[in-house]
Amino acid sequence: MTDRAAGMDLLAAVEDDLVLAPGCRALVPTGIAIALPEGFEAQVRPRSGLALKNGVSLVNTPGTIDADYRGEIRVILINHGSEPFVVRRGDRIAQMIVAPVCRVRWDVRVTLPSTRRGGGGFGHTG
Repeated sequence: MTDRAAGMDLLAAVEDDLVLAPGCRALVPTGIAIALPEGFEAQVRPRSGLALKNGVSLVNTPGTIDADYRGEIRVILINHGSEPFVVRRGDRIAQMIVAPVCRVRWDVRVTLPSTRRGGGGFGHTG
């Protein structure tokens, strides 16, 4: 982690080496729990190096840690690579970003104001 890194590394707290076969997933403990202040959340995100070098990522990304959650943070890893991947105790398996939460109050409408873009999505803007 660098001085200006946005996130912090999450480390594997497995008792024994965990072999993640290609195409398989596993729930990996981190051994930590946190108490976020009200109005904040933590997001668990993949580590780009694991994805590039090994094809290992997170199944549900970003994973959200709510301010009222008090359990252990665990990470669902998946091996998209072609070789088995070994998770060892202390390995950096994900990163966590803490950010403020914007709570909204929905105003239900039958119609929405029009925009130039309209309902175009999925590559519509170029």
